[in-house]
Amino acid sequence: MRAAAKATPRSRSAPAAPIKVLVVDDQRTFAEALAIALGHDGGLAVRAAATGSDAVQMAAQERPDVALVDVEMPASVGLETIRRILELHPGARVIAVSAFDQDLPKARALEAGASGHLSKRTTMADVRGLIRRAHEGEVLIDPQEVSRLGRYLRHRRHQESTERQRANRLTPRQIEILQLLSDGVPMAGVAERLGMTTSTLRTHTQNILTRLGVHTKLEAVAVAIRHGRVSVGG
Repeated sequence: MRAAAKATPRSRSAPAAPIKVLVVDDQRTFAEALAIALGHDGGLAVRAAATGSDAVQMAAQERPDVALVDVEMPASVGLETIRRILELHPGARVIAVSAFDQDLPKARALEAGASGHLSKRTTMADVRGLIRRAHEGEVLIDPQEVSRLGRYLRHRRHQESTERQRANRLTPRQIEILQLLSDGVPMAGVAERLGMTTSTLRTHTQNILTRLGVHTKLEAVAVAIRHGRVSVGG
């Protein structure tokens, strides 16, 4: 009898490398908690960063496959972090994260290069699914939604440009009035400080509202502050 042929062992493919994920949020506790929760999935290797500079440094060193970046960090740090990560690692996919599902942060994040958006209220299972879809190169946001958000952002910028032009046309006297209102001075106090009658002050105030295209003194002060014509707290 011939000896039985030795069975050839079946080749086993090596286990897939875990998806490298970077979580960026200025609330360190949230960032670390999310990283720990995601890390319970054996297919994900997760790190957390609480500042934009730390995130950029980690991205340069570790080249994450997917980054979850909070776009509501102050002074547009989140948006700049998205841009820097993608400059360092163009192959990465970035998912913008925000507390609320609002058009403005989504539109600005997409413009910065994000592939999609998720709310902090998204379930953990959905977050994991979105990470995997991003890593696999899937389209995370409908092209029609991208187009709508682009139109929204253009319209918003047009409004901001118009508002800035109006604010820049304020006269020195109008800026004085708005500054005092911003400081919390009541109308009677404003009139006294500027040496004018309350009737004259009302006329100035109405001219300010007309010039800025707003309806209330509060709105006028907000516009002036937003465009640097008035400082907060004097």
